[in-house]
Amino acid sequence: MSERPLHRSAIKFLATVLLGRANAHAQNWWPGLALDAPADPAQEGHVVYREEEVAQLLHPSALKAQAGRDVFIIGSGPSVKENDISAIGSCTAILLNGSVSLIGCPIERPLAIAIEDERFIWRHFDLVRAKVEKGMFCLFSVGVLRAICEIDHKWLGDKRIVLIDDIRKPYREARRSSTTLVEFDFAHLSADRGAGFSDDPSRGVFQGGSVAVSALQFAVYCAPERIGFFGIDIANADSTPRFYERTGWTAKSGIARARARILAHIELAKQVCDEKRIELLNFSRMSALQDCGLAYDARYARAAIEA
Repeated sequence: MSERPLHRSAIKFLATVLLGRANAHAQNWWPGLALDAPADPAQEGHVVYREEEVAQLLHPSALKAQAGRDVFIIGSGPSVKENDISAIGSCTAILLNGSVSLIGCPIERPLAIAIEDERFIWRHFDLVRAKVEKGMFCLFSVGVLRAICEIDHKWLGDKRIVLIDDIRKPYREARRSSTTLVEFDFAHLSADRGAGFSDDPSRGVFQGGSVAVSALQFAVYCAPERIGFFGIDIANADSTPRFYERTGWTAKSGIARARARILAHIELAKQVCDEKRIELLNFSRMSALQDCGLAYDARYARAAIEA
């Protein structure tokens, strides 16, 4: 199964060679993408592709206004099948990557979808196009927005787009050092500065090896009472197909290799949530999140519900 088109691989390589490490991420918006992200809730931003405005960009506060007491982050791990996802209710879930396949049944309507790796778009845009409806919140990275524009920029027009901007490699700015990041009053960094957490996603989020890390920062910004994880398995990412994949038709995953990085970010996020009195819950019995102190919670397990 293909990752990204050859021309995108070539652009990524050339950006690294010609622009250097500090600016190589310019390949995410080149060519043709221009973003005007809103700095505060009263503003409205824009997505422009090849000098044509194709969509509006919303401040994360628009997402916060739609969120309730519970927010669920649903990944693509095989443990998703072990739970009755329909029990969580409508407009509570942030669906990551392939879990958009749950839209309609068992998820009537999500709170949002979140995709930050453009390779998912190149592989599965037909799925996204089939499932994501008009007016749905879409948390998209710079690279994802550019990839969608390359494929079908008109599709974005009726979606509610919120930008996932990498705080370490921000849009139209050079890569930031940890020395710079530690000065931001909205940013939390671990003692070794390897992991981070942003209180203000409108100013960027820390990407940490999985879109779940970014989605969690948006979820915390929404100020719910509880945030629950489904399908964030991590440990079995290299050995078991995602719940929506068939054996032999699986895409490569870097999740298992990024395990330590992901868990470091989640562990820091848990500290932030403890301070904010937001409860984090893990609904995957096989999840490596248990290593962060998130014990398995079986309340949505099919076996428990059917008993």
